[in-house]
Amino acid sequence: MPVIWLLDAYRAGERGQVRALVDALGWDSETKVLEYRKHVVLPHVLGQASLRGITRDSRAKLTAPWPDLVVTSGVRNEPVCRWIREQSGGKTRYVHVGRPWGPLDKFDLVVTTPQYRVPEHPNVLNNLLTLHSVTPEKLSAAKAEWASTFEDLPGPRFAVIVGGDSGPFTFGPKAGARLGVDASHMVQQHGGSLLVTSSSRSRPTALDALEQSITVPNAFYRFQQGDAANPYLGILAWADRLIVTGDSIAMLSEACSTGKPVMMFDLGGMRPGASVEARDFRLGGALYDVLMRWFWQRLSRDITLVHKRLREAGSAIWTDEVLSTARVPAESDLARTVRAVKALFGEV
Repeated sequence: MPVIWLLDAYRAGERGQVRALVDALGWDSETKVLEYRKHVVLPHVLGQASLRGITRDSRAKLTAPWPDLVVTSGVRNEPVCRWIREQSGGKTRYVHVGRPWGPLDKFDLVVTTPQYRVPEHPNVLNNLLTLHSVTPEKLSAAKAEWASTFEDLPGPRFAVIVGGDSGPFTFGPKAGARLGVDASHMVQQHGGSLLVTSSSRSRPTALDALEQSITVPNAFYRFQQGDAANPYLGILAWADRLIVTGDSIAMLSEACSTGKPVMMFDLGGMRPGASVEARDFRLGGALYDVLMRWFWQRLSRDITLVHKRLREAGSAIWTDEVLSTARVPAESDLARTVRAVKALFGEV
């Protein structure tokens, strides 16, 4: 059985993806948490195989025997993985999740999604959505755990899953108020209630506007770091339909995995022809929009490409479109990825 080193990702979203992949493989694994010398950029800019970008203590964690497989994400981990493969005499396989920065032929497998615009290549697996650890078993357990909280709310229950600012898109008070009005209108049409949850990126002012504009029965949770009583999985389990703000591909991925109808909420500008007056202004968002329009594409990501693919696949619609039955693919992105990784070792 192959042995894995997981070089843990340094961003939360990517960390969840690489951990989900390693767990799904089911092989012996060891997690390496590295610390970085942030002023050292040449190793990853120049595509080198090097440990110069990590601290001395982190280098001491990387010694023989070398693993059969190294899994990671993030540009700062790329030189480290290339160095590990070099030390192993080329025997270690290198799987990278997310956006690759080095030449594609320097990876054994890149697992990515449409927003990064990675070109087709024999080493690239382009999934529709990001990897995650939401499973039917976890949802079943969460439904039992959160029964006393949600079972008395009238159905159908609409989950409202809220993210925050992302690239050129801003979730501010205008978007929050629109979301509250739109979600309330759905409940008024169909009956039921709202199960609302936010994330670490949700701004308090936007959540205030959202909460104040809701006019139907609801349960409203504001994200708290490290809160063991976070009802996120319970909401996924108890919801009959799900509304997800379009900024978070990770939350859309988890919502689509439930097999329930998913609706995307446009923060403003996510589709052609959107009213400028309906958008919240953020300087960082305006600058990112300039970056996407006029600079090298590798420096940005375009999440609207995921929205387009989701609609084409029948996996999600916009909140102002006619709700239909969700289409669930025969094979999940995680299953496809596990199969591709195992193929590196001759397992099919």
